[in-house]
Amino acid sequence: MKKRKNYIHTNSKTYRDFIAARNKIIDSAAQGIEHYSEREAAGLPYPVKQYLYSCGYISTPKANSMKAVFTDVEFLFTNKRRISIDYVQYNVVNKPARLAYIGSSIYGIPFEGLDSFVDGKASMKGILAGRLTIFNQRSQAMNKAALFTYLAECFLNPNTALQDFITWQDIDDRHVKATISCHGESASSIFSLNKNGEMHSFETNDREAIAANGESKQVKWSAVCGEYKVTDGIRKPTKLQAVWHYDEGDVIYFDSENISIETYPGI
Repeated sequence: MKKRKNYIHTNSKTYRDFIAARNKIIDSAAQGIEHYSEREAAGLPYPVKQYLYSCGYISTPKANSMKAVFTDVEFLFTNKRRISIDYVQYNVVNKPARLAYIGSSIYGIPFEGLDSFVDGKASMKGILAGRLTIFNQRSQAMNKAALFTYLAECFLNPNTALQDFITWQDIDDRHVKATISCHGESASSIFSLNKNGEMHSFETNDREAIAANGESKQVKWSAVCGEYKVTDGIRKPTKLQAVWHYDEGDVIYFDSENISIETYPGI
């Protein structure tokens, strides 16, 4: 069997910068260890409460940070080019913060990306051949988009969903509205759960699609999870897709079937 190519360039400056930034936000997330409780769950909307019970979180330690690793992701790099990427991200709980490293190859040349959302500010950088920065974007639209992404991922580490900066509104037994607010910005969307109590999708009409040249356009966006499997007693998704719903048709721009999620209590 042919060994798959590893796109995580651990010896690169970009990766070292990623790890340094990770250490900074993880250190700031250090807290004592608490546990998910039935009493706490009782005050939540039914879909959120069902998720905690169905996926096995009740009475387990809450995590203050999360690492997710996506391998062999099919990623839409440009409108006409799809590439395979490896993607590593860290999210922290005590305040909305998220970092991601993207590793790939374009025409045989190493490509790396850094996606950052810290202190309410988002940035996205692309580096070719370890030294050539081909884009480095920052904008208010990106700040809002990053807030949506962080909210969409809150069930991957549900301690995030219990923080004061996220509020919940009942809709019905399968749907719940979430609103996140921080640094003078807010974002709201609808989560859908399946009959097993698993988070299935997150949808919003208020996120902007931002092109590599910085241009943006408001488009319906969704994140879809599936194929939950039990790891250490907890049901976690192993598949995730991110989708733009354009008038001319849906575009899946991030398609992963190999997700590994680790959470870290009390660090």
